[in-house]
Amino acid sequence: MTSYTDAQIEEALDGLPAWSQEGEAIVKSFEFADFMAAISFINKAAGSIDEMDHHPEWTNVYNRVDIRLSSHDVGGVTDRDVQLARVLERVAAAS
Repeated sequence: MTSYTDAQIEEALDGLPAWSQEGEAIVKSFEFADFMAAISFINKAAGSIDEMDHHPEWTNVYNRVDIRLSSHDVGGVTDRDVQLARVLERVAAAS
């Protein structure tokens, strides 16, 4: 697996609202109504994330979940990161 070029990342982000490139990763902050809604999002996403065996860097502060996706084994953004971003978008939309 090879990492995306900057142009490939930009193209992939066209279909992912509010995601951006930050160094060798793609990032987004999700905001929810409150702490319980943010935790619910994390819990709902956990099963799909584990099935993919590609775990995000994320932090939770009250109603916000900040996510950073990067394939550390190749040192950049790959298909796995873009696929996981799409999964997280679907989970957030259903939350």
